[in-house]
Amino acid sequence: MKKNLVFTATYNEADNISTFLDLVLKISNIDILIVDDNSPDKTGDIIKHYQKNNENLFLISRKGKEGLDSAHKIGFNFAKEKSYQNLITIDADLSHDPKMIPKFIESLEDKPFVIGSRYMEGASNDMKLFRYILSYVGNKVIKLVLNIDSDEFTSSFRGFALNKLKNLEINDVKTKGYSFFMGTIHLINKLGYKIYQIPLQFKDRREGVSKIPKIEIFRTLRNLFLLKINKL
Repeated sequence: MKKNLVFTATYNEADNISTFLDLVLKISNIDILIVDDNSPDKTGDIIKHYQKNNENLFLISRKGKEGLDSAHKIGFNFAKEKSYQNLITIDADLSHDPKMIPKFIESLEDKPFVIGSRYMEGASNDMKLFRYILSYVGNKVIKLVLNIDSDEFTSSFRGFALNKLKNLEINDVKTKGYSFFMGTIHLINKLGYKIYQIPLQFKDRREGVSKIPKIEIFRTLRNLFLLKINKL
């Protein structure tokens, strides 16, 4: 069994998934797991086509859209059950550069957890202005409220050294949807691990549409309040 698993969740990424897989499959010493929520645009069929020539590519197809948090929990638990040493999670819409995956793997040699940060020194961010302001301010508020030494809480480009995070149980993260990413940082910090950051060159998606509903802003604020109460 290879020691590195790259995970992504997909829903209607037919415009991006081929380019994503072409880039990731060039990386040596990795396996790839994708959880697809029965994408109407046939993203799953494209992945199955790639599987014919790539035995290191695994696909879990779900019956419908069951949530980003549950997909990532499947990826994390799959990695632990199959005894991978490292797990890298990444978006499939090419907002994260797959060429950075080896850098994450290298960082995990002596760090338990790393996150790609859009807001630290050396990072760049191509978000549209309104979305950038919401994200920037949101991450600052999370940092202030939770009092955690990190500039980034919501990026899904992350690396987990599973052999170092032995007491991290991903099912203990109770926040749903996109708040799951904030909840994971909260749990890692609560367990006593430092949050290490890697400067991220973030690209706004070129193809397809964003899956983040506007109501998610209010859900995040509610979940942030609940996490703060839990921390106190």
